[in-house]
Amino acid sequence: MSAAPEIREFLRSRRARIDPPSVGLGPSATGRRRPGLRREEVAALAGVSVDYYARLEQGRIGNVSDQVLTAIEDALRLDRLEREHLRTLVASGGVARPRPPAPAPRARPGLHALVERMDPIPTILQGPRMELLASNRAARVLLTDFSAKPVAERNIARWLFLDPETRIRYPDWEEVAGPTVAALRANHDPHRPDPALSRLVGELTVASADFARFWASYRLFRHGHGTKRIFHEPVGILTLNYETLEIPDSGGQFLSTYTADVGSPSDEKLRLLMSWAADQETGSRRA
Repeated sequence: MSAAPEIREFLRSRRARIDPPSVGLGPSATGRRRPGLRREEVAALAGVSVDYYARLEQGRIGNVSDQVLTAIEDALRLDRLEREHLRTLVASGGVARPRPPAPAPRARPGLHALVERMDPIPTILQGPRMELLASNRAARVLLTDFSAKPVAERNIARWLFLDPETRIRYPDWEEVAGPTVAALRANHDPHRPDPALSRLVGELTVASADFARFWASYRLFRHGHGTKRIFHEPVGILTLNYETLEIPDSGGQFLSTYTADVGSPSDEKLRLLMSWAADQETGSRRA
């Protein structure tokens, strides 16, 4: 299997996003049919021949020296994650060395117990394809009750793009959905076939024009930390901090926790939301 199409798509997407004046290039005498830099402009900025860069972009080149690759990365203004991705793509001259498909992720019993013990801190455990492997009561209240869904539908990306309620749950839906797709992109390795990821991407590309748009942008993202705004009708909008913790020796699993700044309005709202949900559950049991 060849990684050449991935190399071509990635490098084209990166030169297309660069505004020529930002790298000191003036207006083109012949006009530009497409946004971004031309191949010859990237080659000039990197100090390589146009033919050499063209062959690299087409995936038709063998071993690339570290010096040349660094120059091209600098010319395209790649960040650390993008540089790692490009080097993965060009490994072995663009010819992939197939490895066994990654197995379906399973959460260790200890991780299940940890997630439950984290309550009342909303906590979820995900696999590398955004599979929801475990969640505690607080997370099911804050996000959605994944345990009530069929196993095949317990996936954060599938939920974000196929459940219209998520656009209410997240007032800044685009800012949540975009990085989710970018994280899937970052986990896509043409050197390691992943039929489950390919099926997920294929299904969501057909079912959601927004997913297809985000996937085509070829953005890369690795979950870390930040803030998200989440809406619940009983309490309004909560501004929460999320932290991502990678699980060693788990095949790419990671924990996500949600907390509010101590003493903040969102801290009080989160407590009220959990209390309200508990009252709803008690009422349901009595009924």
